[in-house]
Amino acid sequence: MNPPLSRLSAALGYTFRQPELLEEALTHRSASPHNNERLEFLGDALLNLIVAEYVFQHYPKASEGELSRLRSSLVKGETLAELARGLRVGDWLRLGLGELKSGGFRRESILSDTLEAIFGAVYLDSGLDACRDLVLRLYQDCLTRLADASDLKDPKTRLQECLQARQQPLPIYNVLEIGGEPHAQSFTVECTAAELRAVAAGSSRRKAEQEAARRLLEQM
Repeated sequence: MNPPLSRLSAALGYTFRQPELLEEALTHRSASPHNNERLEFLGDALLNLIVAEYVFQHYPKASEGELSRLRSSLVKGETLAELARGLRVGDWLRLGLGELKSGGFRRESILSDTLEAIFGAVYLDSGLDACRDLVLRLYQDCLTRLADASDLKDPKTRLQECLQARQQPLPIYNVLEIGGEPHAQSFTVECTAAELRAVAAGSSRRKAEQEAARRLLEQM
């Protein structure tokens, strides 16, 4: 049996005038045809707007690309799921029997989608200002420790910029080996630049290249 919704409202710091909206936001598609998918769609758009507005206002010198990286670091599923766990959203989730047995109340995708649905529910209940207040309150710690925009650049980008600053040729990436089954491949990639060489493996070519670039940067 789920705890009373009033406890979740207290954790959110928001009391719903229409409690049925919160109930809908907590209902996974495995539990009912009347579920949170539409609210999640709305909440995702609201979250992107609110976070974009925040980074735009607080990073006046950041480029469009840097603003995008800052926003992405905040709205990604991992961050949302971390916030949802802090609120113990899983305790109130309404899941079908299969999802319940498989631990769906702990699954990152379900937790992040549910939190977005809650944002959508708050918007429908009280409007944009109330939704913005909730998002910024929940994200307060994340915003405090938000990395500098330049630190969010991926290793390949940072390596390229480093070499360009030194007026050296751009790095060269070569796939050395592809192994594993088609559904679980492993790529081994070599990165060479500035007379240095680094080799790394990953579950995709992109991940392997990023790791090889990171290792080469460490050598530099």
